[in-house]
Amino acid sequence: MSSYLYSAVRTPFGRFNGALSGVRPDDLAAGVITALLDRAPRLDPAAIGEVVWGNANGAGEENRNVGRMAALLAGLPTGVPGTTVNRLCGSSLDAAMIGSRTIESGDAEVVLAGGVESMTRAPWVLPKPAGGFPAGDLAAVSTTLGWRLVNPRMPKEWTVSLGEANELLQRKYGVGRERQDAFALRSHRLAAAAWDEGFYADLVVPAGDLERDEGIRADSSMEKLAALRPSFRADGTITAGNASPLSDGASALLLGSAAAADRIGLDPLARVAGRGASALDPQDFGYAPVEAADRALARAGIGWDDVGAVELNEAFAVQSLVCVDAWGVDPEIVNTRGGAIAIGHPLGASGARVLGTLAKVLRERGERWGVAAICIGVGQGLAVVLENTEGGA
Repeated sequence: MSSYLYSAVRTPFGRFNGALSGVRPDDLAAGVITALLDRAPRLDPAAIGEVVWGNANGAGEENRNVGRMAALLAGLPTGVPGTTVNRLCGSSLDAAMIGSRTIESGDAEVVLAGGVESMTRAPWVLPKPAGGFPAGDLAAVSTTLGWRLVNPRMPKEWTVSLGEANELLQRKYGVGRERQDAFALRSHRLAAAAWDEGFYADLVVPAGDLERDEGIRADSSMEKLAALRPSFRADGTITAGNASPLSDGASALLLGSAAAADRIGLDPLARVAGRGASALDPQDFGYAPVEAADRALARAGIGWDDVGAVELNEAFAVQSLVCVDAWGVDPEIVNTRGGAIAIGHPLGASGARVLGTLAKVLRERGERWGVAAICIGVGQGLAVVLENTEGGA
């Protein structure tokens, strides 16, 4: 049995402390679930076999299992089960992979998958003291991004910051500052053009007062990017301009079997043809999508020569470039409608965003095969191969 993507929707992605900072993550998630179901009015919500939701920071308003919380807030019947997946940046792509396997195993005909992150509203946490009423101060630790409360047994080279890890990647592969900035500029220009041309009109629904991705800088230039100081090393190449920003947002996907088409009331957009996961040393996470995508292609029974579109989450320009170089694909088929450097990277929502975008890009370009891939902190990568169904299963 095969699994199919029937519909995709997301919120605009907001900047840290930006337009979505006043919206709770469970409300962001509930909003895209409602929007997704509105696009399939024939579907009885009670027929949804599972809600699988991605989220990286579940310590706050997500209430640990934001998948279940969002389903309840969206008005789904209480009999629809929901779970939350945490594979950091890859959480919602992992949710889609789990959902597709659930369908292929016959455990459900329809699965709602997606993810959410409010990096703005991620709380500070206090470690519990060994004994009650300590005399000294306790430091609050941010849960927005990266390592926290690190186990001292972890090797130091594993626990460097995400930025430092990518500076190491840059030195290893020799990807210079100018090339990174040019990649970032392309991301902004393509994302701005995609919005202006209406590409995102049916993929994005407003949230709060935000109707368009907040981080896109249509007026960016190589001169402006070159003027930014390195963020992680004085002599480094990574800046706020060639890395993805902290972001808020949610994405949702409707998955189903071929037989579910009548129940859903939609034709499938694409078939889930292959899945891949890989892992490396934690500091090498930026390179992990390389093997993940190769494995997904092998499971789909195709090679890179067959691929007509790639959606790769742009955590950093340098890691995106080393992946594209390793795959040997034409860079012009990668992120043709902009990427995370411009659009944003709300951790738990990004995987579903790249998968939904890929399905539409395949239709737009008339291509049969595409790859969605994402790097994941602590040394992991995920990838999914989609086959354009051209309106039928």
